[in-house]
Amino acid sequence: MTDPATYRPGPGSIPTQPGVYKFRDPHGRVVYVGKAKNLRSRLSNYFQDLAALHPRTQAMVTTAASVEWTVVNTEVEALQLEYAWIKEFDPRFNVRYRDDKSYPSLAVTIGEQIPRVQVMRGPKRKGVRYFGPYAHAWAIRETVDALLRVFPMRSCSNGVYRRAQLSDRPCLLGYIGKCSAPCVGRVTEDEHRRIVEDFCAFLAGHTAAYTKRLETEMKQAAAELEFEKAARLRDDLAALERVLERNAIVLGDGTDADVIGISEDELEAAVQVFHVRGGRVRGQRGWVVDRVEELDTGGLVEHFLQQLYGEQSGEAVPRQILVPALPEDSAAISAWLTALRATNGGSSHATGQVDLHVPRRGDKRALMETVERNAKQSLVLHKTKRAADLTTRSQALQDIADALGMDQAPLRIECYDISNLQGTNVVASMVVFEDGLARKSEYRRFTIKSFEGQDDVRSMHEVLTRRFRRYLAETAKRGEALLPEEGEGAPETVIMNGEPIDDGEKLSRSAYPPQLVLVDGGPPQVAAAARALGELGIDEIAVAGLAKRMEEIWLPGEEDPVILPRASEALYLLQRVRDEAHRFAITFHRQKRSKSMIVSALDQIPGLGEVRRKALVKHFGSVKALRAATADQLAEVPGIGPATAASIAAALAEQKGAATTVPRPYAINTATGEIIEEGDN
Repeated sequence: MTDPATYRPGPGSIPTQPGVYKFRDPHGRVVYVGKAKNLRSRLSNYFQDLAALHPRTQAMVTTAASVEWTVVNTEVEALQLEYAWIKEFDPRFNVRYRDDKSYPSLAVTIGEQIPRVQVMRGPKRKGVRYFGPYAHAWAIRETVDALLRVFPMRSCSNGVYRRAQLSDRPCLLGYIGKCSAPCVGRVTEDEHRRIVEDFCAFLAGHTAAYTKRLETEMKQAAAELEFEKAARLRDDLAALERVLERNAIVLGDGTDADVIGISEDELEAAVQVFHVRGGRVRGQRGWVVDRVEELDTGGLVEHFLQQLYGEQSGEAVPRQILVPALPEDSAAISAWLTALRATNGGSSHATGQVDLHVPRRGDKRALMETVERNAKQSLVLHKTKRAADLTTRSQALQDIADALGMDQAPLRIECYDISNLQGTNVVASMVVFEDGLARKSEYRRFTIKSFEGQDDVRSMHEVLTRRFRRYLAETAKRGEALLPEEGEGAPETVIMNGEPIDDGEKLSRSAYPPQLVLVDGGPPQVAAAARALGELGIDEIAVAGLAKRMEEIWLPGEEDPVILPRASEALYLLQRVRDEAHRFAITFHRQKRSKSMIVSALDQIPGLGEVRRKALVKHFGSVKALRAATADQLAEVPGIGPATAASIAAALAEQKGAATTVPRPYAINTATGEIIEEGDN
């Protein structure tokens, strides 16, 4: 625990302008980011008597060891910089909204040459237009299935599309009229893109114009006695009406708005958002948040708006946002959102002031109450699940500390595993669990190049040495943070080891030490890990190994293992960490082995240089795909001409025909005589 008085800035050293500030812990890691209209007034609040501070604020200032700040010109600039730093540093004491579940979206890959429609989850990608999110994936598939009759755009995977091109036959959707089959040339790329644009326009809410156009075409076809065409248009209209009926009108004036509802208690808050477009609810999404900051409802709304719209632009930011309470800096936030909306998001250029509004009566107030009821139910459900989960994780970490004789629970665990096949392509993995949860952004992979052969002990020693040598180098580089000197002009700069620190500098993943190093293995691997740390002079980090055979825990220098009950939550957590390290190592090893097998096959082809070998590896990705490729497909690779492609195809066919023995390592099934390739180590 740090005394805030040890790093309190000197009197008069803090400026009174708007700005953004960062608190760092003793390791230099950013633990909190905040903004202020007046930096001096805001920061002074953190350095008053600890008894007068909120418990969460107390925890933050006693965890931190230094504070620094950057002065900006306006509140909008402070808002933008605060969002950028929260996203970059992911501070532990800032509120972080987590999706209460993974919501699917309907996505159109407009960036592809032949766009397709699909269900997509996870982070948004460039060149993809999203609609939703929806509560259920089946709802998207039902909607798409109905709309493909009217907008027959591509919905197949890249593999299915390529096979249709090669066979010159469309898939089933092409035969039943739910795809215009650009794969076989039934429509041109331009015609298919126009279908895609109509599909996107309809989903964006421009439905009236399209349905009116279909009605006009249907009546014209009937007048010209083209009854089959008229019947098809009639069925298309019926399909569109069924889709529209599923989205009941909730706002009669055709409003585009996002409606935000919050349910909160002292420890957590749940947020629900209804996305209303054209007066209809087009999507719903929910988040939960730990209240690690002392914030009122307006403060929660402010932080949520930053995280919800920080990566959005154009029409993705609606002109009206209904909220339960206005943030303190609502004018600055409205200006920031208006600027985001004015940014060209790809399909159109949206303009207009973004209005933050608290509905008091009418349809909008009724809709807000519905959203708030959903948020309340979400919080109750989350707390029901979380109570057992959080308690179990905390107890598991404490049980691990007790079993291993540690002074405190291992809030950060790093686990290492070695993977190889008969001593080739030796790789290692490092996975990180914080508070019992995987922190995938901290994962690392290692390639062992210092020696060849199957020696897990030497590999483990090398990996631990490399990882903690970087930690020591980072620690020496950062040193102890010194406070800004008193005097005019000093506050914008923080000095470390006599050198100014760049505000945008971000600590590497090697800068944070774990409380526990876990290795996959028994006494030899544990001894190697302990020796590596000892040679570097690191003695404050606990080391343990989890052996697969009996799931026993080995400690350095101990003759007998630690045995945890098989049903123990502590053992279950250690197994999860170990298995995640094994999965991560195996995945990396298979990637390297696949590429090496391709290179090995290409090395035997005369006249094929390194550049073209790399191009083939990148394009095909596996030996099976490479050998199955035709000369025409090989010629599509940049740098491979028709003559070279023909010689490569002939050489690969010759290699395949000459392969009369099975490459080692292998095993034989004695019952069937079948040859089986050995699994990964």
